[in-house]
Amino acid sequence: MRTKIVLLAAALAATHGLASFAAVGIPGEWQHWQAEVEINNLASRQRGARNFVAYCSGCHSVKYLRYSRLAKDLDISTEQLEQFLLPPGAKASDYMTTSMPAADAATWFGIAPPDLSLITRSKGADHVYRFMKTFYVDPSTPSGVNNLALEGTAMPHVLASLQGLQTAVFRNEEHRGEGGKPVTVKAWEKFQLDVPGTLSEAEYDLFVGDLINFLQYAGEPAQVTRQKLGVWVVLFLLVFTSLAYFLKREYWRDVR
Repeated sequence: MRTKIVLLAAALAATHGLASFAAVGIPGEWQHWQAEVEINNLASRQRGARNFVAYCSGCHSVKYLRYSRLAKDLDISTEQLEQFLLPPGAKASDYMTTSMPAADAATWFGIAPPDLSLITRSKGADHVYRFMKTFYVDPSTPSGVNNLALEGTAMPHVLASLQGLQTAVFRNEEHRGEGGKPVTVKAWEKFQLDVPGTLSEAEYDLFVGDLINFLQYAGEPAQVTRQKLGVWVVLFLLVFTSLAYFLKREYWRDVR
């Protein structure tokens, strides 16, 4: 019985591993790229809000966040909010929704672009970073591009003018499949920049990092305050614990 349980657990673990492997896209070193999240960097969050409104809000929304809350948390003046972030006809009390009708988006892209309010909480900041970094030219797709993190994505490369157009170079790798049979798997080797963008690689990384910081904030606007408050709570507990310990020693001195 114990042997059967062990074998079942091993099979479930292997199945989970294969599912995870299949979910992360085409294998390669890019799968280890990590986003440098700086949620406490106010300037980065401000730039990220600018980047989102300029390049993403035409298709995507962050429907749980109001413009007024954004301005308050990111220290954006009313004049700046109205001039740079508010869409025509929108009010500061409005939620950050997209102006694109879902039916039209589904017709144009095959699927309506998702709301990004919780994208970094559900997928992780690293996933978003890798997705934004691994678009490559693919003439076989309707949009002319593909993505290592989400092969067959319907999303066009909206930041192509910034990053440039790159071609993915692949290699074949031999793996052991079911029953120990050799299986040939396509793996990513490198990117080759065909058409340079307006930003250097370092500048594009900064642009994407700022965007991720904003999305990280949008997923939980109170987290910056929560983290700052958490430090004071821990300090209070340490001081209170010390006082309780010395008080306990004082009481037990009389008992003994």
